[in-house]
Amino acid sequence: MKIIRDYTYLNQTDKGACVAIGNFDGVHKGHLSVIELAREAAKKLNAPFGVITFEPHPRSYFQSNAKPFRLMNAEARASQLAKVGINNLYELQFNSALSSLSAKKFIEDVLVNGLGVKHIVVGEDFCFGKGRTGTVETLIHYGKQFNYGVTIAPLVADEKGVFSSTSIRNAISDGRPNDAAHMLGHWYRIEGPVISGDQGGRELGYPTANMSLDGLQLPKFGVYAVIADILSGPYKGRFFGAASLGERPTFGVNIPNLETYIFDFSGDIYGEELSIALVSFQRPELKFDSLDKLIEQMDQDCKESQRILSETLSF
Repeated sequence: MKIIRDYTYLNQTDKGACVAIGNFDGVHKGHLSVIELAREAAKKLNAPFGVITFEPHPRSYFQSNAKPFRLMNAEARASQLAKVGINNLYELQFNSALSSLSAKKFIEDVLVNGLGVKHIVVGEDFCFGKGRTGTVETLIHYGKQFNYGVTIAPLVADEKGVFSSTSIRNAISDGRPNDAAHMLGHWYRIEGPVISGDQGGRELGYPTANMSLDGLQLPKFGVYAVIADILSGPYKGRFFGAASLGERPTFGVNIPNLETYIFDFSGDIYGEELSIALVSFQRPELKFDSLDKLIEQMDQDCKESQRILSETLSF
């Protein structure tokens, strides 16, 4: 998958795509339905198949002081979109210039003159342009003038409601990773580099891979059964593990992070890219009176994680 960030200087081979447009936070089943319609259009028109998204997320740009809400950082989103089989990811820089474009100017400058799109697919609730004044009707109206096609994807839902990033955020915050996975079509994952920790886990006999949660919606604090994919370095591969997500109250007041103990693993993975899938929430975060009690609980947590994972099918 090729990632393109500047729509003003494109190779001719990167123009003329059939594209799905959206923020695609989480790349859930609703997003996948939009993407699949773009794939079908690309096959019919013998055109490149692409996704247009924005970085930073427009909500982050306009509400810079708001609580973190993203399900995925840009790297994790790109990784998931690559698995879908996209040719081109147009990850447009959402800045003052782009955010100030009217709906018509966005169509004319970005979609037509910049990317030269042949066909556009969006969800039925899609809005764009300054003040979110552009709608699906706007896209259809100007499609006749600028000679591109438009497909409107219906929202995807089940008996519980529409699949949306908001619903998935709620499931993650409530400690319901299975419900999140149902809406996503894949396990909810936290991806990023392994960072240095305080070595506390190693001293307790449970060395952990530590990861930052900066900028992400915080899942419910506690212990999870996880699938750990090491994405880079000499130890690339899939492993099972148990992870503690939270503030580590036994050791004082700490910035929330994710600490994963990988079963039957020994190796230095500092700095390597790691993808942790939250499979099952086991228990809330607790503060222990002694290290012995903490170690005893960690022993139980790991046994429970192994049991859960042995009975759970991977996405």
